[in-house]
Amino acid sequence: MFLADYHTHTLVSPDSQASIYDMAAAASAAGLRELCITDHCDLLSLEGDRQLTFDWEPSLAQFDEAEFFADPNLVLRLGLELGSAHVCPEAARNILDRPGLDFVIGSLHNRSEAAGGGDYYCVEYSSPQVCRDILDDYFTNMEALVRLPDCYDVLGHIIYPLRYMVRDGQSVSLEHCYGRLRAIFRAAVESGRGIEFNTWCGRTVEEWRPVLALYREAGGEIVTTGSDAHAPENVGKGLADACGLLRDMGFRYMTTYKGRKPAFVKL
Repeated sequence: MFLADYHTHTLVSPDSQASIYDMAAAASAAGLRELCITDHCDLLSLEGDRQLTFDWEPSLAQFDEAEFFADPNLVLRLGLELGSAHVCPEAARNILDRPGLDFVIGSLHNRSEAAGGGDYYCVEYSSPQVCRDILDDYFTNMEALVRLPDCYDVLGHIIYPLRYMVRDGQSVSLEHCYGRLRAIFRAAVESGRGIEFNTWCGRTVEEWRPVLALYREAGGEIVTTGSDAHAPENVGKGLADACGLLRDMGFRYMTTYKGRKPAFVKL
């Protein structure tokens, strides 16, 4: 089975201590064919302050080193997880104007600036109403992001806020958001963009079934797979199950990228 992890983080991200070499070694040991490093670049900080630049040098330096030492049978790709591009599209485009960049995840980690801009991780999900309000804010942000196709290749972890709602003991369905998701997916498909199937280190696979169904209904075919690993021991987790679910749901391919151009690999 062809396995490719297109959502991973290294010590260039503020929430990881892993070297790119260790991540590549773990990918080889897990039998992966491709590994894309997608370190964080968020235009809003954890607290919601604007931060509109990104220092590429540490990422490029370790990437060059890892390419030299990594398993020659493992393809390494240079990616970026760009958060909240809609906050300042001009800054986002300046950051992405980088030769050699292979792949961009368009993610949303932060509430809208009107709602304070803080990370969804920091919210206390104390009631169903809080969850509904947060999801409304989240998909409003996604509706803005999807209109900027040059700022992303795939929409990142569509079900992201649910992680923390479950953490706080809430049982939440996205069903009341399906109409908005259909429109978002149609816009992504029409612009030649896709979505990622993010397993959250193997913790979320079956949870993706209704989202994937909506995406397929919208004509979506571009799907990348990613573990969201921040440590070597989590690289590749859940990807085989993700590919199996994609096949079961009628998807024929998973997607890889080079130079921000998609390539389709038969499942």
